Amino acid sequence: MKKLLLFLLVVAHGLRAQEHPVDPTWLHRYLPDLVEMKADLTSTTCHYRPIFGEGDKENRSLQTVARFGAVTVDARGDCQTVLYDRQEEIYFVVDGAGILHYEDQVQPLRKHDFTYLLPGLKHSISNHSDQPLQVLVMGFKIPSSIAIRAPLPHPKVANLEDAKEETVSGHPNSVLYKLLVGLSSGKRDLIDEAYVMDSFFWMDFAPGGTNWPHHHPAAEEIYLVIDGQGEMVAGSGMDGVEGRHPAKAGDAYYFRPNCTVGFYSQNKPGAKAYILAVRARVPLHEDEE
Repeated sequence: MKKLLLFLLVVAHGLRAQEHPVDPTWLHRYLPDLVEMKADLTSTTCHYRPIFGEGDKENRSLQTVARFGAVTVDARGDCQTVLYDRQEEIYFVVDGAGILHYEDQVQPLRKHDFTYLLPGLKHSISNHSDQPLQVLVMGFKIPSSIAIRAPLPHPKVANLEDAKEETVSGHPNSVLYKLLVGLSSGKRDLIDEAYVMDSFFWMDFAPGGTNWPHHHPAAEEIYLVIDGQGEMVAGSGMDGVEGRHPAKAGDAYYFRPNCTVGFYSQNKPGAKAYILAVRARVPLHEDEE
């Protein structure tokens, strides 16, 4: 009888543990494998594939990041208008051309354009061309403790070509950075308007180049491989040796605060790799049980 009771207790404990799974320290997605999901902006001609966050099966792991997803707008298509009171957003045009609707204004968008969208304003995207429009959509939750500024009268739009490639202090010279969007307190990025989105940037890796493995104690980070191959660093063992994972174009990684992150480009002549990355601050008081 005692053995039976002990067995039942073990089984019951196992069932309770399954009800409260441990959140992973990092997540991996491969864009070609993702399926379309309904979202606020979707329509019959506007299609959303969640990469991380809203619509993804493991969205509870994310804290500040609300969504990071891929939008495809059909030729002559339109997305639904959205408005978020306490979320800031970034749109990045991966391919094609379209129109940004910002309140009652319109702004043309071309390949590699990006825009920062403040909370509290109606906006949408449409495609007036005969080719599909592909856009990365990113959203970040702003804590109630942060006061929201008056909205910008016009949307801020820039292009990847406008940013100069540069090295960043504390990082190897084998990686060149383009600093695209940053905090409103900064002056280094093309657009410095954000509340909690700490940095949106582009990395250009030389053959054998690396972004040394590191971690951010109070920030989430996402890497999306745009082109090239290498090894993504995600997590580490008790011995401090980084976990390396083969990575290619279309691979996306999400890293929780304090997770080891980095990248090693292929070390062979002519090899290149390009990564689009975003980092967002995580207020420590929000990391609750």
